Order: sequence, then structure tokens, then C-alpha cells
Amino acid sequence: MNTTPSNRRSSLFVPQRIARMTPRNSARIVIGAAAIAAVVTAISSMVIGTSSSSFLVSTAHAFPTPAIAPVAWQLNFLSELPRRITVEVPGSNVPKAFWYVTYTATNNTGTEQMFFPVIEIVDKSGNVTLANKGVATRVFERIQERERARPIIFPLQIAGTILQGEDQAKFGVAVWEETDARPGTFQIYFAGLSGEVQPLVGSDGKPTVDAEGKTITLRKTMQLEYTVRGDELYAGDPVVAGASGWVMR
Repeated sequence: MNTTPSNRRSSLFVPQRIARMTPRNSARIVIGAAAIAAVVTAISSMVIGTSSSSFLVSTAHAFPTPAIAPVAWQLNFLSELPRRITVEVPGSNVPKAFWYVTYTATNNTGTEQMFFPVIEIVDKSGNVTLANKGVATRVFERIQERERARPIIFPLQIAGTILQGEDQAKFGVAVWEETDARPGTFQIYFAGLSGEVQPLVGSDGKPTVDAEGKTITLRKTMQLEYTVRGDELYAGDPVVAGASGWVMR
């Protein structure tokens, strides 16, 4: 694994060829931050079973591990190293700092799939942030301008059917506001890339249920780890990729 600071690409699997731009996914769509937040929250509720950040589970529960060989559909996934950007947003007298990760999801499963990405960031203190929620439209526009070599799709538009083939790949972005000038080591969790699910089992060997009596389901999720060695003077430089792999979450 090449984790040198100069290499922006996260080494997740065999890198996929960047898909050809098409009119379907290259249109630039401007939407409001409130709409993005509503959709992100709704998708989060559907995919991870909660309308806020991921639930916390006691260590008494036995977390399963993903199957060695895929037992359900699984998209090809490629991400870049996190980047930092400062943007003047409405309501603020000074530019705000944000972090973002661009990614590509490609469907080579042999059939159309429904793609509802839910992306969470867990900081060095264990705080969970749902990516893209509450982020101003201007921030997405600035990222599109910087990453204009690829047709990045706004979060509101990326959810839905993902067609078969590399020329139908979707280019997405996960954005969150910087809350610490020294991020240190943090993890990013990408859910919605696989159809594999397993119940959360308690120490008694029985499925765990939530407050409504429904079985808590864990989904195969891509975990990425990064370390930012910057500080207040050199914020965000460099970024080093750590371990990555599939987990049930």
C-alpha cells in the first residue's frame, strides 16, 4: 500500500478506470443546503436504521465480520485522499474550513442496483458526523470547481439507480465541516456499497432489537482510516492513508 503524502489516491482494491463522462452524470445541479440535509438524513434512516448518527452498541454484542467471498451484490469503489478547502459561506464573516473526499462507485454486478450512500466520519474523540448534512451549497460548488476534471454529482442527485458498466459510474463527494485544526487520526465509513446484511447478536446469542422491537441490522460497510499531521499553521498537510477494509456496521 502506498500511503505517501504525495499520493492522493486511497489504495482500496485494484483501482478502477475512471469512467467516461456522460450527459447523465455530468450535469451541474445547484440545490439548497436544507434539501441536501433532508435527503441525507432520510437516506441515513433507510440504510443504517437511524435518522441521526450511528447508534452506539455495548461491547457485550458480538459484531460479525463480512463474508470472505461476497454473498450479495457489491459495487466497485475507489476514493481519493481527503482534501481541505476554505469557503466563504452565507452567515459567516470569515471563511470556514471543510474536508471532503471524492469517490467513484461503479456497478459491475451484472444488473442495475439501487445506490443510497450513507457516509459517516468518526473523529479522534469518537464523535460521529454525517457527511453532507448541513453543508452550504456554495461549498459543493467550490468543490466542483476544484475537481472539474470529474463530473461530481451533488448528494441529492447521486442516490438512486446505478446502471451497469464503467461508463455509468457515479462520482460523488463526502463533505464535512472542520471542527478541529488538528484532526489527527479519523475514520470514514461508506455504507450502501453492498447488499450484505447481518443481524446484531447479543451475548446471549439472540438478535438485538431496538426501542421499537425491530432487529438491529448491520450492513457491509467500507472503512477508511486517515491521519492528518497538520496543525493550526499548516492545516491539512499532509494526509496519510491508514488501514482500510470491509466491516459490518
